[in-house]
Amino acid sequence: MPRKSKLRTTLLMGICFVVASAYLQVCAAQDVVHAVDGTVKKVDKTAKTVAVDTADGTEHVFTYTAHTTVETFDDGGKLVKKGAGESALGVKDGAHVVVHYTEKGADKTAVAVRDFGKADAHFVKGTVVKMDKATRTLTLKGEDGVVKTYHVSKDATVDTEHGVVKATEYAGKEGEHVTVHYTKIGADDVVHFVKRI
Repeated sequence: MPRKSKLRTTLLMGICFVVASAYLQVCAAQDVVHAVDGTVKKVDKTAKTVAVDTADGTEHVFTYTAHTTVETFDDGGKLVKKGAGESALGVKDGAHVVVHYTEKGADKTAVAVRDFGKADAHFVKGTVVKMDKATRTLTLKGEDGVVKTYHVSKDATVDTEHGVVKATEYAGKEGEHVTVHYTKIGADDVVHFVKRI
């Protein structure tokens, strides 16, 4: 093969590699899963949407599909049912949920709905003092200046700038600003969801 042809082929392969890499990065960015927590305002079975009000007063509307995973927890924060699609979506207005979703433009599609029912859900905003993965605890300094330690559920998730991760895989850094969704289970305050802000 002549030298110019080899150079042209190598250059063309390099350009294809760069274009393919850029395309994969764009696709991956579009499929990043994020999450919000809040209270179900309305389930529309005709439109296949769930409207959720968050603690800051924002309403989010998510489309659900046959592939949307639904996890239902009892008042003690224990997973009691898991399914997928419309038949599994038993959330009612007023239920506390954490919705994992992907976003393309203005459209949000629910990947998973974690339904805590009418459990006594609480939301607190503050700064991470310490997150201990070994003991599954999170120490938080609230906006009121009070420092408190919470237990972290084994099923808890964290919404980071790179998407949703399991709390067991997340090393919270001191000084990070977060909102925490927790319920009271016996004498413990148990975290189910953490969102970096």
